[in-house]
Amino acid sequence: MKAAAGTLRGSVRSKVPASQWTEELLRRLEWRRFEELCAAYFDAAGYERTGTVVHCLPWDAYRVGIKPVRELRGAMTTRELGKGLLMTSGKFTKEARDFAAKEQIRLIDGPELLGGIAALSPETSQALLQLATQGDYSTPTCPACGVKMTPRKSTSAGRPFWGCRNYPRCKETVAGAP
Repeated sequence: MKAAAGTLRGSVRSKVPASQWTEELLRRLEWRRFEELCAAYFDAAGYERTGTVVHCLPWDAYRVGIKPVRELRGAMTTRELGKGLLMTSGKFTKEARDFAAKEQIRLIDGPELLGGIAALSPETSQALLQLATQGDYSTPTCPACGVKMTPRKSTSAGRPFWGCRNYPRCKETVAGAP
């Protein structure tokens, strides 16, 4: 499974109640936690991942367009696999859906994922909720170092962003911050 460190443009990353599944909670999951949730959901729902390229895209302030769908198609071609699955906690554009339909790519957006989780047994749904919300589930993890990032502001424009705690050894950043 592959996840991209999502763009958090202009969002406020405060915690939301974690007592039940909501679209807001799903959008607040940082990229690594979202990837873990997707893997656990696939297992719980009985999805067969063999022969399928799976990518997960956490929340982005904008609808997910055709570019990541084309990238997934490229990964399918490179690995010589005929099926792909792209999941997001957000929503897909019509262009992305149309392209995916022609290319053997299944798209699962946030509302569909929540529906799938709700269709599982209450115990399984609750276990997924606990997995997703244990500890700090909204602070992004550095894709390079694997440590939680810290909120910072640019010196030039004062824009908020997440920076790696291992700076200057690691210069990874993610846009937006609380």
